[in-house]
Amino acid sequence: MKSDEFFALPPSLARFSAFFPSDLPPWEWVKRIADALGSITDPVFAGTVPPGFGVTGPVWIDPSVALPSYGTIIGPAWIGAGVKLLPGCYLRGNVIVGAGSHVGHDSEVKNSLLLEKVQAPHRPYIGDSVLGNGAHLGAGVVLSNLRLDQRNVTIRVPGATSIDTGMRKLGAILGDGAEIGCNTVLNPGTILGPRAVVGPGAVFGGVLPADTFAVVRLNFTTSVRVE
Repeated sequence: MKSDEFFALPPSLARFSAFFPSDLPPWEWVKRIADALGSITDPVFAGTVPPGFGVTGPVWIDPSVALPSYGTIIGPAWIGAGVKLLPGCYLRGNVIVGAGSHVGHDSEVKNSLLLEKVQAPHRPYIGDSVLGNGAHLGAGVVLSNLRLDQRNVTIRVPGATSIDTGMRKLGAILGDGAEIGCNTVLNPGTILGPRAVVGPGAVFGGVLPADTFAVVRLNFTTSVRVE
């Protein structure tokens, strides 16, 4: 299982290419985010920070990005061109957000790599994850990154032995164009192939192949209201 089966590092993130080889397993990219940020020698952000917005530590923000009226970025973090940060966003260390992405209202993002044009506009939690180009998260999506028993996260590959990642914290790997419906939780170590879709209101784990749907079907009963 190699990273180039799921996504390609876009040209706007080419400065980090040495840290994200295409032949590595995709979860290995998560381990390299901190080192990639440590390689930056550009001046840190010197733009205008609204009174209600907090910026601490080394943070690099493209001049095209307008900070919202309130929120927090704790470095190290790198925010690319044309990124939209919505009010209440909370980026708390080791975060790379690629060009044209949306990081939403009341979002929380930590130790994650978002490639280009990632859409996470409404209250997501994104922890220790990689989101491919054009990936989309519906409102309230949670990319869980810690097992209840706090053991190492494993990758449950269909028809094969589970892979021990050696990582205590690992969220999700989303291929290019993958989508997740509203209020869905992905268990630690979930992998979605390119253009795979997990429907709303689900709790999903394991590996979902490219161009595959996983949906929850609920049965409802109805009755006439008499009062």
